[in-house]
Amino acid sequence: MKHAKAELVLEDGSRFPCTSFGYPKSIAGEVVFNTGMTGYPESFTDPSYAGQILCLTYPLIGNYGVPSKAKDRHSGLLQHFESDRIHLQGLIVSEYSEQASHWDAALTLEKWLRQEKVPAVCGLDTRALTKKLREKGVMPGKIV
Repeated sequence: MKHAKAELVLEDGSRFPCTSFGYPKSIAGEVVFNTGMTGYPESFTDPSYAGQILCLTYPLIGNYGVPSKAKDRHSGLLQHFESDRIHLQGLIVSEYSEQASHWDAALTLEKWLRQEKVPAVCGLDTRALTKKLREKGVMPGKIV
C-alpha cells in the first residue's frame, strides 16, 4: 500500500516528519505515550484514550496483527479488546510492520485502522517524542 508523507506538529512548535498509514486524514488531539511492549489492540480500544493521539515507544508495531473479535463463551465479553471500537484519535509508531505473522491475526493493523477511520504515522523517533512529553507534559498536537 502506498503511504504519503506526513508531519506531527506539537503545540510548542516541534515538528516531526513522518509517513502516513492507516486512514488518510488530518487530525488533532492530545499527544500521549504508552511504553507497553504488547497489547496494542487492548490499548486502542480502551475508552480512556478517547480523543488522544497515542505514541507507542516499542520500536516495531503491527507484526502480530489484530486478533479476531472472538467473545469469551462464559462472559460474552470480547477476548482481546477493551471495547468494540478504537477510541484513539490517531497513532504514532517508530516502525510499522505491514506483515502480520501470528496464528490468531484476523487483520493487519493498517487494515483495522482504515476500517475504523483512524490515521497513523510511522518513521519518527518515538523515544525523542516521549522524552519531550515526559519533560514538558502531554500537549496538543496534530497529524497533517
